[in-house]
Amino acid sequence: MLRYSLIAVWWLTVVASLVEWNGQSLALLQAGGIRSIPLAHGLIAAGVVLDAALALALMGWPRRISYQLSGVAVIALTLIATLLLPSLWLHPLLPLGKNLPILVILHILARRAS
Repeated sequence: MLRYSLIAVWWLTVVASLVEWNGQSLALLQAGGIRSIPLAHGLIAAGVVLDAALALALMGWPRRISYQLSGVAVIALTLIATLLLPSLWLHPLLPLGKNLPILVILHILARRAS
């Protein structure tokens, strides 16, 4: 169940990023100082590709590697988001804080897979 829930998270982020391409996705990047719309769209597209690749990796690659790659991605994305919008740590829904239990889940799954 943990693995499938993480696969769902990655696919849902793909969908959310695409649905909100010119909405919340763009607004978040602009709030973080990315003023160029083409650059912002490129970053959103890169995020969509990364999220889809991680979902696919969790679906088919050797599990330990896919858990480790996902963990690296979560850490990197959390650091980037923190640099761009540190206020997300104080948001009532705690969007970045939710990455902490995701990292714990990935660690547990990676240990079980070894």
